[in-house]
Amino acid sequence: MEVRLQNVEKSYGSVKVLKDINLEILGAKTIVLLGTNGAGKTTLLRIIAGLDERDKGSILLDGKDADERELRQIATLVFQKTVMFNTSVYGNLSYGLKIRGKEDGEIKEGIARELHTVGLRNFEKRKARKTSGGEQQRIALARAFLLNPQILLLDEPTANLDPYSATIIERAIMGKKGKGIVILATHNLSQAKRLADAVVHIYEGKIVEIADPEEFFNNPRSEMTRKFINGELDY
Repeated sequence: MEVRLQNVEKSYGSVKVLKDINLEILGAKTIVLLGTNGAGKTTLLRIIAGLDERDKGSILLDGKDADERELRQIATLVFQKTVMFNTSVYGNLSYGLKIRGKEDGEIKEGIARELHTVGLRNFEKRKARKTSGGEQQRIALARAFLLNPQILLLDEPTANLDPYSATIIERAIMGKKGKGIVILATHNLSQAKRLADAVVHIYEGKIVEIADPEEFFNNPRSEMTRKFINGELDY
């Protein structure tokens, strides 16, 4: 799939959060969005996921303009703060698949596979809300994997997690490389280096740099990117 954002803008009241966003993703790539708090990363993810309407601009899927409904059909966003239904881990993971009419055998097999992927083998019968924060984030990631979206969107997937959970999540994301588009927002520069095929720096609602990780971190073209890498921009 080819995804192109053309002149996308978004405001909340008098505050323009995204300004003339242009981004091209050709094929199954992992794109990492970097930027300070309030830069517009989460808003951009929500727009690509079809959860928020853009004020201006187009999102093209294989050259065809897509509306929010079409985006919701192919994209899944995993939020930084996860929400678990008050049921078992199995119940949380099976819900979306049952809505899509999947057979019980296929659901059971898929859940076992993806729980293994995120290091939670045999967690099916546990109460989802009784699991730890790191485990809940991994459950949310497994839930997204089960839906097999063409575009997987991750908002700070390892923020405030223990190192073990963060490592498991990164490994799971890396295991999906080449199987679809992944767009990940993070503050973690080391994570961007490990995971990204391309790094996008957003500053005050604008894209100021797009480059592969080596070029981005070793030879940034933008002075704002250089300051961000060196920790000279306020959060």
